This record gives sequence, structure tokens and C-alpha cells, in this order.
Amino acid sequence: MSQPSFRCGEEHPYTLNDLGWTEEHERAFSKYTGPYLPGRVACRQKTVWDVLIDGGSVTAGISGALRRLGRFPAVGDFVVLLDQPEAGTTVIVDILPQKTRFARGAPGREGGDQVIAANIDTVFIVTAAGHDLNARRTERYLAIAHASGASPVIVINKSDLADDPAALADELAAASPGIPVIPVSAASGEGLDRLGPYLLPRRTIALIGSSGVGKSTLINRLMGRPVQETSHTRDYDDRGRHTTTVRQLFVLEGGALMIDNPGLREVGIGTASAGIAETFPEILELAEGCRFSDCRHEGEPGCAVQAAVAAGALPAARLESFQRLMRELAFEEEKAEIGLVRLEKKRWKAIGKCARDIGKMKGK
Repeated sequence: MSQPSFRCGEEHPYTLNDLGWTEEHERAFSKYTGPYLPGRVACRQKTVWDVLIDGGSVTAGISGALRRLGRFPAVGDFVVLLDQPEAGTTVIVDILPQKTRFARGAPGREGGDQVIAANIDTVFIVTAAGHDLNARRTERYLAIAHASGASPVIVINKSDLADDPAALADELAAASPGIPVIPVSAASGEGLDRLGPYLLPRRTIALIGSSGVGKSTLINRLMGRPVQETSHTRDYDDRGRHTTTVRQLFVLEGGALMIDNPGLREVGIGTASAGIAETFPEILELAEGCRFSDCRHEGEPGCAVQAAVAAGALPAARLESFQRLMRELAFEEEKAEIGLVRLEKKRWKAIGKCARDIGKMKGK
């Protein structure tokens, strides 16, 4: 029997340990005494958060201190709640240390990262047979997945619509050395048993991918009941509208936890330098043989990477993708630095104004 999705205020049969609570979380929480509760964020609804606690769930806002610091809990975060029965409210006052942090490049001029989910063990990068199957996009997803600290798995959904699912898996495996590639059909259930080793009790899996690849259908199949709305995809490009509009954590029948994410229209690389290194291990290995340590593999003499491309040992498309992501990474890091400078200027401007106000008061 599958477990239901949660509505805030309802009871459920799970303890915090079932929800992934660890000894590290226990130590971090031990400094709080009094009317404080630990919980795990299951969903964000604009300005409030749905939080799972031992045997139940609550809706909570966040403290003014967290808001001023710009610290907003992500789905999957373990948080500290202050229960205020006299006011009839529950407030998140702290976010406990994150084991992993899944983020993408934030839009806007200042760059930086936008946290998608926290405390993730595995990332299912969901693509689909048809127009969505794109090795270059998969490399981008892999970079941010690697940077999160979680382990990526590529899931090819709608494999029942492909003439040769194994060939599709081989195509993506060439762009993701060492990463499991699993063809499945969420509609029919075919191949889902191969996901079993990743769906272990207390383990948290995040689903990412474009709209229309069937993430919500996959959740519904694994839950054994419809908990997420689904929609049909368009014939000409296999894309669907964004039926999932908020990130939400579900508990599967076997005790695994799964976070469904809205389809990502843009996948900014953010500042995921470590992720790029793990996504292109063969290029970094070849680069050790380059004549110059700062070789960009763009025509420099003695470039071992370019030599591998010329010899047919490395696909040219793979190198082009690496160079494109490295250029984007440099641009995003520059934006992030500019953003930090602006924030620092803004902070000192506020401090200066405060000092001037104090000076005026003393002069009276």
C-alpha cells in the first residue's frame, strides 16, 4: 500500500528518523531548549512553508532575522521551529547544516546560486525518448548535480515509445561516463524495478528535468496513486506545460523520500566548477598531458585534448560542450563577484547612514 501525500495539519506515521534525520542534525539541534521543534521542509507556498515533524505537519513562516539575512529554507531542509501557541503561529528560526545543496545559477544581473533542494542523496535527471533527449542538456544537468554533492542517475522516460531504448541509453552514456543510465516507462511501469537500488528508506531523491518528460507521472507511479497533476505533451516538440508549480517532498511506499521539481526552463550553470570537472573527467585527464598548465584547448600548441579530438579518441561535440560550459562558468562567477561587491556597498551605505543619524542625534 502506498503512502498518501500530506496536507498540513494532518497526522502521518513517520518519525524524524524516517524522514532522514541524522546524528549531525541532532547535534546541531541540541543547543535549542524550550519550545523548539525540529522538522523537515516538505513544500514552500509563497511566504509560508509546510514542514513535517514527528507524526504530523505544520505550516510556518520564517523569523525576521532569517528574512533579513536572506536565508530562506529550501525543500528538504531540516529546520528549527519555534512554537508560539499564545499567538497561534509557528515560526522557522534556524536552518540546520545541509548535507548537500542542489542549486542552479540564479537569473538576474548579480548571478550566484538559487537553491532548489537540500539534503539530497541522489538526483534523478529525467529526460524522455523523443525531442527532449539531448546529450548537451544532460551534461548541463550533470554539472549542477555533481556540484550539489549528490549522486546523479539519468532516467530516460517514455522508453516504450522508442524503437531501440538500449541505443538511447548508449547515446547518453557516451556523454556521461560512469553515470547509471536507466530507460523506463512511467506510464506502463516498465523498467521501474531498476530504480529500486536508489529508492532506499530514509534516502532522498530529487527529480529534475524539462517540462513534459513525465516527472509527475513517475511520482504518481511510484506512489501508487495520483498525487501530482499531469498533462499531455505537444506532438511537435514533446513539451508539456508546467503542471508541477511548487517543489514538494513525498514519502514513497518503501520509505524513500522524493522531491518533485517544476520543469526547469533554464538551467544556469551557476558557480558549479567542481560539477564541471566531474562531468568531463576524460577531458581533465587528457589535459594533464597538455604543454601548458593553463591550456584552454582552443588551438594552443601541444594541446593533448585537441590531439585526442584529431585522433578520434574524443568527440568534438564533447569538447565543444566543455568549452561552452567553462565560458558560461567564468561569466557566472564574474557576475557573482559583482553581486557581492554591490551587496557590500549596500551594507556599508546602510552603516554610514546609521552613523550619520547617530551623529545628528548627538548634535541635538
